[in-house]
Amino acid sequence: MSTVTAAEEQNVVHAYGWAARDPSGFLSPFHFTRRANGDNDITIKILYCGICHTDLHLAKDEIGMTNYPLVPGHEIVGEVTQVGSKVTKFKTGDKAGVGCNVSSCGECENCEQGFENYCPEVRLIFNGQFPDGSRSFGGYSDKLVINERYAVLIPDELPLDGAAPLLCAGITIYSPMRYFGLDKCGQHLGVVGLGGLGHVTVKFAKAFGMKVTVISTSPSKEKEALERLGADAFLVSHDQNQLEAAMGTMDGIMDTVSAPHSLLPLAGLLKTNGKLILVGAPVPDPELPVFPLLTGRKLIAGSANGGMKETQEMVDFAAKHKITADIEVISMDYVNTAFQRLAKNDVKYRFVIDIANTLRRPQSTH
Repeated sequence: MSTVTAAEEQNVVHAYGWAARDPSGFLSPFHFTRRANGDNDITIKILYCGICHTDLHLAKDEIGMTNYPLVPGHEIVGEVTQVGSKVTKFKTGDKAGVGCNVSSCGECENCEQGFENYCPEVRLIFNGQFPDGSRSFGGYSDKLVINERYAVLIPDELPLDGAAPLLCAGITIYSPMRYFGLDKCGQHLGVVGLGGLGHVTVKFAKAFGMKVTVISTSPSKEKEALERLGADAFLVSHDQNQLEAAMGTMDGIMDTVSAPHSLLPLAGLLKTNGKLILVGAPVPDPELPVFPLLTGRKLIAGSANGGMKETQEMVDFAAKHKITADIEVISMDYVNTAFQRLAKNDVKYRFVIDIANTLRRPQSTH
């Protein structure tokens, strides 16, 4: 039987969190180790962690790629407690945010252009494995050690609990809006779906000075969209009269929905040269409506989270315009109930775990 040497013991950080151990997705206390803080690393005391649908999908192995035990969580904010000797971005006491990615090759064209999220060697903050064989565990835990490149500085003006979901939901919509030029004052943007991603899209679009139309299957969400989130118009996606009246009026559409739906009516809402950007992941894949693309020189594209430079830009923009996610703060011991509610879309619009005040180490290990 192998034993841990004193030198090896010094090269790890003992951490504690909650993990899923099988496809039931049920989370329970879990003790594990992270690497010691290296020259380019920062150690973060995790204060808040958002809950994303991806956490639930992987906890239940619904994508068929989960390695158990799994500590979910990729919407992390916390306080820097240690910095390596070569760290330049952070100092002890700073507030830091961490999203989906924790490493990449750093040398490919994508990495050099600031799109580490598209690096062929990108590794996720949980359910991944590093080159040295060690596992990556997420933010439903008390501490995190990470290379400073993959963390962003959270401005003092940004509330930490409401900022946590921006590390996934915020950058997932901000990156394509900026890249595809759907960020211009006066443009007309359609937002499909009013959930975790959709409500943040409305907030960023209004901060850009755009006209926003929310497109939803649920008429009951109209008041919420118009009166509380500040959208300019609301379309019920199965109301043919409403759709026909809006045909050819939108410069772009951000489609945040992961449920099966047709892209054909959405393509019809676009102006000539309009852009339909998919950030949800519908299963099964939707059919591609080619003819409307040809006759209107329209574009359908996809996007996944974002690189580190634009993530920092996003949180700075959010702080300037006072953008946070609408959240329900929960305790760590409520997380399994939160998962059940999330599966029913019973949240407006993001659960955030109060890690610092509610994650308690048990007396015995498991």
